Amino acid sequence: MKHRTLVLELAVLICAVSPLAAQQGGRGGPPAQSPASRLPPKTVTPQTYPAAQIQAGESRFISQCGFCHGRDAQGGESGPDLTRSLLVAGDVRGDKLTPLILAGRPAAGMPAFSLPSADLDAIVAFIHDAKTKAESEKGNRRSVDVEDLQTGNAEAGKQYFNGAGGCAKCHSVSGSFATVGARFQGLALMQRMLNPRNRGPRAAPDLLPPTRITTASGQTISGRLAYRDEFTITIVDANEWSHSFPVATVKIEGDDPLREHTEQLARYTEKDMHDVFAYLQSLK
Repeated sequence: MKHRTLVLELAVLICAVSPLAAQQGGRGGPPAQSPASRLPPKTVTPQTYPAAQIQAGESRFISQCGFCHGRDAQGGESGPDLTRSLLVAGDVRGDKLTPLILAGRPAAGMPAFSLPSADLDAIVAFIHDAKTKAESEKGNRRSVDVEDLQTGNAEAGKQYFNGAGGCAKCHSVSGSFATVGARFQGLALMQRMLNPRNRGPRAAPDLLPPTRITTASGQTISGRLAYRDEFTITIVDANEWSHSFPVATVKIEGDDPLREHTEQLARYTEKDMHDVFAYLQSLK
């Protein structure tokens, strides 16, 4: 289990990381303060919540919101850092957050969510707890040093790619893939290797693969696959409602072109992951 935890933690960090560049001030002036060094806005009305409610909210947040806002609410691939949100800072026990979650922001790519009030309250509790923790930290830089990724063996990675990993079944080292190491470097390459789903702008709904979920009780829900990892799957139905389920508790039908990447997360050891990364870097 240890190697799976290490792989998944890195995958989560990679999905949530946002490169931050230092900004220079006016001519002759001192450098402007980096966004990473600025503390989040203070909560207007400090709030506390029961630990059990926060814990319940964490699991619900991860399944419903984590793929955009990060598992810790500190920002993801397409969603902003909620711990730095002025709306969250001004929220009082969900008076602003709950209506937003229910209505969504379709123009900004955020769907509406139909959730029981207990789940909504738990999510609000988790977001406020995450914000309280963020306020106590010095800055908020979330990055990976490229040097930390350079621990693999390219030859071992090639053997895994063509053998036990099964990568060569889908990826032929020819054409555009033959230069993947030249087109993507460092963290960007690792991102695409571990979780190529949702890279760049969000795919249009009609381009997402159709999926049908059957629950343990026999209920079926059809829609388009919006997110999937080793633990959670989310589909969006015809009415643009999102539905999330633990993968282990439902039957999933549909053609997910990235299924092998999702399942690969459970098979990688930490060494395998860095070896394959080293091999992909050599493809130039």
